[in-house]
Amino acid sequence: MESALNSGDTAWILTSASFVLLMTPGLALFYGGMVRAKSVLNMMMMSFGAAALIGVLWVFWGYSMAFGNDIGGGLLGDPFEFFGLSGLMGEDTAAAYPTMAFVGFQAVFAIITVALISGAIADRAKFGAWMVFAGVWATVVYFPVAHWVFAFSNDDAGVVGGWIANNLAAIDYAGGTAVHINAGAAGLALAIVLGKRRGFGRDPMRPHNLPLVMLGAGLLWFGWFGFNAGSALSAGNSASIVWVNTLVATSAAILGWLLTERFRDGHATSLGGASGAVAGLVAITPSCGAVNPVGAILIGVIAGVLCALAVGLKYKFGYDDSLDVVGVHLVGGVWGTIAVGFFATAVAPNGVDGLFFGGGVDQLWRQAVGALAVLAYSFVLTLLIGLVIQKTMGFRLDEEDEVTGVDQVEHAESGYDWGTLGGGSGIGTTPRPTSGGAHSTGNSSEVKA
Repeated sequence: MESALNSGDTAWILTSASFVLLMTPGLALFYGGMVRAKSVLNMMMMSFGAAALIGVLWVFWGYSMAFGNDIGGGLLGDPFEFFGLSGLMGEDTAAAYPTMAFVGFQAVFAIITVALISGAIADRAKFGAWMVFAGVWATVVYFPVAHWVFAFSNDDAGVVGGWIANNLAAIDYAGGTAVHINAGAAGLALAIVLGKRRGFGRDPMRPHNLPLVMLGAGLLWFGWFGFNAGSALSAGNSASIVWVNTLVATSAAILGWLLTERFRDGHATSLGGASGAVAGLVAITPSCGAVNPVGAILIGVIAGVLCALAVGLKYKFGYDDSLDVVGVHLVGGVWGTIAVGFFATAVAPNGVDGLFFGGGVDQLWRQAVGALAVLAYSFVLTLLIGLVIQKTMGFRLDEEDEVTGVDQVEHAESGYDWGTLGGGSGIGTTPRPTSGGAHSTGNSSEVKA
């Protein structure tokens, strides 16, 4: 039988997977620049640690739990169907791309989702506890939610998928619910479990290296084209539309964030520009295949404004979300998911009309239910996981260790060899104290606080 394999589509999927993998080191730079100098290595190590651990778990049971045949009313894939990726290495002559290409593409989604959570607990988490959390959270939260959202049923093959994708029929093109709402809700729960950083609300806690933040944001923007356009799983018209929507929504969100800063604080900052880019990328992720470019611009600019305002909520409600995972990923993810119900147009790849295009509220309520279900599930389960780890092995550093710096305490390293700058050997030196601290993407409000 002649193979249906499309080498162009396969190349696009593998290239997109590589783009998305690059997003995790990009996130490490983005987060690393936003913390104090004494925490930069630990912040980056939490991203790299997630990449290492989740990459292995994905092979054993992660892919099977997410994309195995459903065993629980649309809630969970069979963890043993493809355990160790067994049975997936042969070529399916009827498929346009190898299954292993899809396995790799989805693996990097799992990796960065876990890594995103780390920004909420910067400066104060034990690395070993973080790694335990990452493995447990991926298993009981991410893998099942990925099944809900990304596993589509195939009647011809007798495959039953997840309830959000199939029964609810909510649209989430590339992971607004499974990735961003999921990680944002988890970040909020962990911030509550670990409590506030020493000096939160009193010390300025500014980013220690804004060029790193800008570089990280640029890498995230680059990789996000694989994240969104790669989710088309083919190098065709859908991927092209999604690519353009991703570009313009991000551009509009930067403008929205900078204008908000300018009117609120009198200055448009580099940190605001980088944060606005991420906010736009988050918001367009679920909607990139459902809207036209004008809709993408509107979604982006509103996301920039909403997220710029939302980063100040932690001062009002008293939770310490160090790097604003809640303000950017949770708020941006909810907005982008709900926005499908307003801005979707049937001429876009998803082929559904939202409220503004004559579709009524049918799609809107579906989007709202999907967003709230993932938010509630992730928050409750993360809260339980975090509390168990805190009560058993301890999740938060001791106060003395937090003052010393998590890099020295957890990794016996310093991000910067201050000793050599003064002509010394630099061996065994302790990082110079800094006046800044962990970042709030709304940096002006944090400095004022």
